Amino acid sequence: MSTLSADRLRADVAELLACDPAEIDPDEDLLDRGLDSVRLMSLVEKWREAGATDLEFPDLAEQPELGHWTVVIEKLIGGNA
Repeated sequence: MSTLSADRLRADVAELLACDPAEIDPDEDLLDRGLDSVRLMSLVEKWREAGATDLEFPDLAEQPELGHWTVVIEKLIGGNA
């Protein structure tokens, strides 16, 4: 069973951006918020280990929005993130 949830994704992103999870708008471009490719890759690795084993960097980089990432990961883990 995956330990990934929408709240976990939001918390992981907030941790990297040093902000409160509630501050992140699901449709906000996280690159504009300061997320860079190195941190993005660290999220990919963290979420692969947590159950989204087929997650790839381009899955997140092409649309760097939390709402989109949640949908992508839900599809990969076969449930609700």
